[in-house]
Amino acid sequence: MNKTKLPEYDYDTIIIGGGPAGYTAGIYAARSGLKTLLVEGAATVSQITITDLIENYPGIPEGINGYDLMQLFKKQALNFGLETITRDVSSIKKAGDAPVIWEVTAENKTYRTLSVIAATGAQWSKLGVPGEEEFAGKGVSYCATCDGPFYRNKDVIVVGGGDTAIQEALFLTHFASKVTVIHRRDRLRAAAILQKRAFAEKKIEFVWKAKLTEVSGQDFVTGVKVADVQTKGIKEIAAEGVFIFVGRVPHTDLFRHILKLDAGGYIITDDNMQTSAAGIFAAGDCRVKQFRQVITAAGDGANAVYSAELYVDELKGQAY
Repeated sequence: MNKTKLPEYDYDTIIIGGGPAGYTAGIYAARSGLKTLLVEGAATVSQITITDLIENYPGIPEGINGYDLMQLFKKQALNFGLETITRDVSSIKKAGDAPVIWEVTAENKTYRTLSVIAATGAQWSKLGVPGEEEFAGKGVSYCATCDGPFYRNKDVIVVGGGDTAIQEALFLTHFASKVTVIHRRDRLRAAAILQKRAFAEKKIEFVWKAKLTEVSGQDFVTGVKVADVQTKGIKEIAAEGVFIFVGRVPHTDLFRHILKLDAGGYIITDDNMQTSAAGIFAAGDCRVKQFRQVITAAGDGANAVYSAELYVDELKGQAY
């Protein structure tokens, strides 16, 4: 078969994002022989790197912290020859229509590629209540792994009822005297095994059907105000730390004008990770999906690369 004449380009695929999805994509892309560049953000880090314990990743029965797991991902990708840079991508735009060449700009340097894999992840949501911003770093935190040791023998608050909130609440019991979990519903969303552990932990108390309305303090946090969602009554709880885990916001602003997103800003894909734009695939927490875990992000990354490889081969006239 005759190869297609293509415009000049630098890479077969560029992966944007350095989390489990991005580095798994890097492993598969480099191993398959695709000329690949992974751009890891300079101003953002993968959420997994601040996770204290991952005990459900297959093949690591003793568990591992998120940072160490990502180092294993990176080492394996680099062993296959993956090229990486640490820069923030400022724009992605289409250059030409037949075929599409994508131009990815990072810190004033532009790279031309036949395909893009968006693996930009997501970040924790904020409550937007009085005192939250004021006391950020002064008692308000979004990372128990990072800040938990500062709260030894102190009372802390955890806001949320999902897996992350309950995992972090359990982690905080290693340091805090008491952990009060505030949840707006009357039951948790966390996995059953996490709920069982939390309910059995004597240091953890629960405030149900409540929402945090204000963080108070002077130089540092001294407590919170909590509203009952039914009666609207307000009560104060003394605490020296507030850990907030109430969902995520996807890092998808780069793609807002070129891809279809859902109402929450997540990238819409098909089962093969194909987005609404030819040559762009998405993987991991930045895309619409039901379950966000390291293993599902890794699976997305592998699928995205396979789809990208088929797409690139078709462009080059090398499709099998």
